Amino acid sequence: MLGRTAALLVPAFGPLRITTDPGAVLAPGSIVAANHTALSDPAVVLAALHRLGARPVVLATAGLWRVPVLGRLLRRDGHIPVHRGTARASEALDRAAEALAAGRVVLIYGEGGLPRRRDSAEQPPGPFRSGLGRLAVATGAPVVPLGQAGARRLTSGGPLKQLAGLATAPARRPALHVHLGTPLRLTGGAADATATAHAAVTAAWARAAGHPG
Repeated sequence: MLGRTAALLVPAFGPLRITTDPGAVLAPGSIVAANHTALSDPAVVLAALHRLGARPVVLATAGLWRVPVLGRLLRRDGHIPVHRGTARASEALDRAAEALAAGRVVLIYGEGGLPRRRDSAEQPPGPFRSGLGRLAVATGAPVVPLGQAGARRLTSGGPLKQLAGLATAPARRPALHVHLGTPLRLTGGAADATATAHAAVTAAWARAAGHPG
């Protein structure tokens, strides 16, 4: 439901371009690792994945489950709340492993939060938390790096600026770009796996943002 809705709504705010590396596939039981830059980028990513034929399970901050309507959709579609900083935090990885074993595609944001900058400029992915690396090593699931750019031109800054950005986007038509990289297998310890994933997502973001690698 969320993917279909995003696929319908996102093009109204700006043209969405999707590119892929040769051999980039979204096989059942894959982890999609994406960079996180703005409140609007999950919609951009879900729209792109929907267009590519994927219906992912999303790991997201548990606070979203308290938002009216959105919370009901998240629960109904089987998405996974992350209770950061609590004893329940590890539950998200257990549920993600179950989803992967069932052949679902799992979408995870390695940074675990948004950048602090308030302007609309692009920036490379920040440091990753260890959850992505631990999940990939424990399950052996392939990791598909995804880089997205342009969402900060939809929403960035304080609440009023973000609302103004959404209101004016249909007229401004900011370019949105999602790039899918070649799947990789993460091995070794969690630190090495996390560093490898971060490098791959950064490379995918550079392609999406138009920066030479």
